[in-house]
Amino acid sequence: MYAVEFADQNAYWQKTATPSGPDTDEVRLRVAWAGVNRADLMQRAGHYPPPPGVTGTLGLEVSGTITHVGDNVTHLKPGDDVCALLAGGGYAEEVVVDARQVLPLPEGISLREGAALPEVFATAWLNLFMEGALQQGERVLLHAGASGVGTAAIQLCRAFGHPCFVTVGSQEKLQACRKLGASDGWNRHDGSFVEAVKAWGGADAILDPVGASYLADNQKVLNADGRLVLIGIMGGRSATLDMSRMLMKRQRFIGSTLRAKSAAAKGEIMDALYQYVWPRIANSEITSQIDRSWPIQAVDEAHAYMRKDANTGKILLAVTADAD
Repeated sequence: MYAVEFADQNAYWQKTATPSGPDTDEVRLRVAWAGVNRADLMQRAGHYPPPPGVTGTLGLEVSGTITHVGDNVTHLKPGDDVCALLAGGGYAEEVVVDARQVLPLPEGISLREGAALPEVFATAWLNLFMEGALQQGERVLLHAGASGVGTAAIQLCRAFGHPCFVTVGSQEKLQACRKLGASDGWNRHDGSFVEAVKAWGGADAILDPVGASYLADNQKVLNADGRLVLIGIMGGRSATLDMSRMLMKRQRFIGSTLRAKSAAAKGEIMDALYQYVWPRIANSEITSQIDRSWPIQAVDEAHAYMRKDANTGKILLAVTADAD
């Protein structure tokens, strides 16, 4: 098969070894589309190695068609169009993955749209409703609101009754987030978000991919008994924590990564998406947010576009020539 390999800082679509399997609890997919995630850029730069035993090929989510199923797999069959959450390997013609991490596409959703679903909605669901333990009506601050995860989280907040405030990098992105359901927002180029979020009512939960540079301001806007869920460190890894504020307001800080979780844990998240989110996608209450796509051979261009923070929603790579 062919997959993306890197040499001399450049990406090459070249022939490589085909993965073995599937084992009894796995399925093999012919990949149609692969999603691009910031974790791919981090791994490419040497800052986010794959978990032990996982291929070094990039790619944390795909859509495609099942070609083979393991003996214990009963809910999927060859010929099914699906999307899958991966620990790696998506920038390739074929992947083998635990069946618990695979879902049928929502009714009426194409393979292209389906590739924009698994990583962002699994991340948003995990960190808002499982780690963040949102209760009815609680208010959410979403940083990087126009990202793939951000646009998924906005829609989940709207669908489940949680007002959300976003921070973004431009007025155009702010407008796009409001159309998706954000109740208010802030352009980070206008300075600190603290006063705007306080005027909005503060946050009961914060979903933060930024890290160190936002810690002090996050603490200032986090309400009593609030939860800060950290999912990235784009703004640095070390900062000063105000322990007095944390203590007096009973703030909770939660570090969260999805990639290294077990197949069983990922399966629980995917089951929740299938039960609570997939029906809302099928009736168009929640939609795939795709900014643009490139052929897999142009992965360097796609990565450069993401590095510029130019996207609102997902960036995709077309892996097969007949990808719909």
